[in-house]
Amino acid sequence: MSKGEERGHYRKAILICAMLLGVNALAADRVRIDTGVVEGTASADAKVRIFKGIPFAAPPVGALRWKAPQPVPSWTGVRQATEFGPRCIQGHVFDDMVFRDNGPSEDCLYLNVWTPATSSQARLPVMVWVYGGGFEAGSTSEPQQDGENLAKKGVVVVSMGYRLGVFGFFSHPDLARESDHHASGNYGLLDQVAALEWVRRNIAAFGGDPGQVTIFGESAGSFSVSALTASPLAQGLFQGAIGESGAFFSATLDLQPLARTEEVDAKFADSLGAHSLDALRAKPAQELLDAAMKQQASLKGSAIRFRPNIDGYFLPESVSAIYARGRQSHVPLLAGWNADEGHFQSILGKAEPTMQNYIARMHALFGDKADALLKVYPAGTDAQAKRSAQDLAGDQFIAYSTWKWIEMQADTGKSPVYRYQFDDAPPPSVSERNAPPLGAYHSAEIVFVFETLASEDRPWRPEDEKLSDLMSSYWVNFARTGDPNGPGLPPWPAYRSEKEHEVMHLSASSHATPDEHKARYEFLDTLASF
Repeated sequence: MSKGEERGHYRKAILICAMLLGVNALAADRVRIDTGVVEGTASADAKVRIFKGIPFAAPPVGALRWKAPQPVPSWTGVRQATEFGPRCIQGHVFDDMVFRDNGPSEDCLYLNVWTPATSSQARLPVMVWVYGGGFEAGSTSEPQQDGENLAKKGVVVVSMGYRLGVFGFFSHPDLARESDHHASGNYGLLDQVAALEWVRRNIAAFGGDPGQVTIFGESAGSFSVSALTASPLAQGLFQGAIGESGAFFSATLDLQPLARTEEVDAKFADSLGAHSLDALRAKPAQELLDAAMKQQASLKGSAIRFRPNIDGYFLPESVSAIYARGRQSHVPLLAGWNADEGHFQSILGKAEPTMQNYIARMHALFGDKADALLKVYPAGTDAQAKRSAQDLAGDQFIAYSTWKWIEMQADTGKSPVYRYQFDDAPPPSVSERNAPPLGAYHSAEIVFVFETLASEDRPWRPEDEKLSDLMSSYWVNFARTGDPNGPGLPPWPAYRSEKEHEVMHLSASSHATPDEHKARYEFLDTLASF
């Protein structure tokens, strides 16, 4: 017997043993997609196959900088899909972001797949994650957002990179002129659409059902989900939507018309001494990033310099206008926010959180509306004033826009809506133990949804583990049926299923109650303009 024949028999023997042991190995970790064959790995317990760093669009570099995502060239042989692709180029924005990739790059349009399926015929529901980070930062490699444990509950999980900051949302009149759609900006959102199109073409090969896709995201990822549900380009690419903290229905991340963003961004280009697209595209990526970060640092507050716009293509008009006309994707929606999205200091600044300081600040900020505000954000005591300042900060930052999204979907949508509030305050880490408590802070729910509590160094309690299992089950059930309810779970009524606006409170004792804070959001609604 030749050595080649020996190796063939040896490989066959291993495959037979793997099949007998129920291990998904070797050839089972190779999948043919429309551009070639990829080979992934398996989780430690062999229950999930993992494919990392699969390209879903051509590298947006050189002449493709600031262009809609282009097709990936096919490859021959087997492409290894065992490491995360580079994160999209970004500055250091958030101290709590931890990455497992090899660094930032303009060449960053890669996605990951976690699948429990052992056959391409499994037709499992698919969950496509959109990370947050203010459209300035983020990556698919953050351990908080690892899809392995979620996949073990019977779904195929996908996460994708998308262009950020000046690389993802720079607009310019010359870019619009070279565009077939007379649009510019929104390249990061077009990346998300390209990833969803990749899912439609390829996810069946991983055992997923391209006709049962749910998009979900947090913060900027949730804003993205609201934009995807509004965009005509994304219609039909997903059948469910989950938004965790945020939507394009307020001035927090306002959407400017294309003409306005092009005017502002053209001045940025001129400040670089680049007066043509060729000159802009010839600029080293780091030079562009440094200039954008410098300009960002000059802005007051938490304003984001480069952000999505109303480009006339991805978004023909504002998200709220599309919803008002009932032209959004009519898919089930599950959305909500955390109890402590903001901090009282963003309202009071350096002033002590006393009743007197709070009342004075409300009159300074809201003028003749202050008395009406104080009825819904009261200040009868110092403690109540501090809590009201905390609530107002969170409502202005995240809660109001998400509430408005839910309300408009309930008004003009044709599918069920489910609303939640995440109330669990994670135990403090070692570095947080001497600091004021953060409560159920912005992004705290992510590790619960993904069942990745172990990714954070906290003294997790049994009730946290129980809540994580509960939340991931709700999310998976919603992806499977459009309804989060399931056997053994506390009942979660649909929003407006009865006369009351039911909210599911997610905590150690999860339960649903009528909306206790509707008056706050209705007051903010009187101040809003879109």
